[in-house]
Amino acid sequence: MNPETEVSTLHHIVENPHTWVYLGFFLFVALVGPKLWKALAQLLDRRSLKIKSDLDEAQKLKDEAQALLAEYQRKQRDAMREAEEIISNAKSLAQRQIKDAGKKLEENLARREKASLEKIAQAEATAVAEVRREAVDVATAAAAEVIRGQIDGARGSALVDQAIAEVEKKLH
Repeated sequence: MNPETEVSTLHHIVENPHTWVYLGFFLFVALVGPKLWKALAQLLDRRSLKIKSDLDEAQKLKDEAQALLAEYQRKQRDAMREAEEIISNAKSLAQRQIKDAGKKLEENLARREKASLEKIAQAEATAVAEVRREAVDVATAAAAEVIRGQIDGARGSALVDQAIAEVEKKLH
């Protein structure tokens, strides 16, 4: 290249605003860059430590939540077993009460049947006694009429009274 062309090219580079912007940028990066990179690195390090701390805290909370979930699941299983046991006990108690009620009903019916039979027997005995009394009264009246018809007077009345007394003693 010739010197004139070199000067012209150099002049053109010096007068070009892009050159100064590039030069300023490189100077800025050279002077401020290491501090800026250091500050950015520290900022990113702090941010990564914060994220790590948050992740550790989240893991800790997750572990606690899983422990609580396991505990509640165990409590739920225990409650279900207890509920099944209560239901089973209630069913067996109900069955026993049904059997007891059946026995008591049978006993009550047997007692009532016995009492009814006793009342019937007593009513029969009363009816038989009443029929006998009526029969005695009718037989006595008939005997008195027969004896009065056959025997006269005071002697007949005395015999009738004596016969009535004897018949009543024997029939009652």
